[in-house]
Amino acid sequence: MSRDASIEMTLPARPESVTVVRQALSGLADVNGWGSTFLTDAKIAVSEASTNVVVHAYPDGVLGTLSVMMTLDGDRLVVVVRDQGVGISPRLNDRSAGLGLGMPLMAALSSEVHVKSTDGGHTEVTMVLIVPNGAGE
Repeated sequence: MSRDASIEMTLPARPESVTVVRQALSGLADVNGWGSTFLTDAKIAVSEASTNVVVHAYPDGVLGTLSVMMTLDGDRLVVVVRDQGVGISPRLNDRSAGLGLGMPLMAALSSEVHVKSTDGGHTEVTMVLIVPNGAGE
């Protein structure tokens, strides 16, 4: 049974912080009885957005922050992932940039994805995931 809830955290933009975000999402799932299928999809989407902050938001050698807010509103899980970094820009010569599958994966697993980037470079990704009836088994 869904409950209205909210979790907000600001962590160092480091790989281990993605694990902390995933654990917080698992806790929210435990409290609300979500099934493993929905939780797996949600973890993948949230991990992709968080990993983008860790890998792409800050210049090498700069430790920034990863801010995540997860709000459960009835059957809607709204996840907002923010950075204070340099913004989204093409990385044509960067072999470490990966295959560029993160955004399409987030879009496939969410019912809505919105990306905002300010002139200063800060980026905010908002995803809406619909919690299925019956907790998503």
